[in-house]
Amino acid sequence: MRNSFFGSIVDLLAVFVFFSIGLAQPAQRSGAAKAKAAAPADPHDLSGVWHQPMGRRDPTMSNERPPLTPWGQTKFDATKPGYGPRAIPPALGNDPLGNCDPPGIPRLIFLEDFPNDVEIVQMPGRVMQFFERGHFWRDIWTDGRELPKDPEPRWLGYSVGKWDGDTFVVNSLGFDERSWLDRMGNVHSDEMRFQERYRRVNHDTLELSMTINDPKTYTKPWVSITKTLGLAPKPEGLDEIFCVPSEEQLFNRTIRDPAGGVIHK
Repeated sequence: MRNSFFGSIVDLLAVFVFFSIGLAQPAQRSGAAKAKAAAPADPHDLSGVWHQPMGRRDPTMSNERPPLTPWGQTKFDATKPGYGPRAIPPALGNDPLGNCDPPGIPRLIFLEDFPNDVEIVQMPGRVMQFFERGHFWRDIWTDGRELPKDPEPRWLGYSVGKWDGDTFVVNSLGFDERSWLDRMGNVHSDEMRFQERYRRVNHDTLELSMTINDPKTYTKPWVSITKTLGLAPKPEGLDEIFCVPSEEQLFNRTIRDPAGGVIHK
């Protein structure tokens, strides 16, 4: 019994020492980690896994939305979002994500309800973006090609990119108009043109600004606030986060719809 008691004391001391060392190490490393985060980086290297830090996730383009055209107003009035000032119970809404439809661009870029890191991979002739949510991937062509004149509509559009000094500029068109711009139900047409401007500020910081130009829907361009992405420590890459239609339908029937007053017989 005595040996057991002293063994327990030794174990407790070992645990105390272990945690004391563990707590001291982050403090010792914090200065070096901060210096590395703020260190200069090759502005033409966007490689890595990037995320919007908690507390700074923004579900919209932000800045005041431009006035809608009559066509845009009619389309906007038909959306029934589950969030924002026009929110109704999701069971009564028509958000495309409720059916596991692809979020589209730019909504996929700043989905805030789930982890949605994006991995950027640069290779000759193109840049690829891999999104954690749904494991979508997106090609951004950098081989000097022009945007097609009349592409077949796609959920993520057709994109080409080039460098403007230290800023990577992506221009896209050919979007499927069934997607929403954000969870508030803001809309676009298949004539939308979308521009992103990425700038690597330092080792751990990537800035992104976006502009929507869609004269069929808005009376003037919609320019976003500048969004800040941080380098994510994910040595094993992105997590597996899918929207599985069978699971989504089961959730809707058993939880979402009854909560909204919709009963399935």
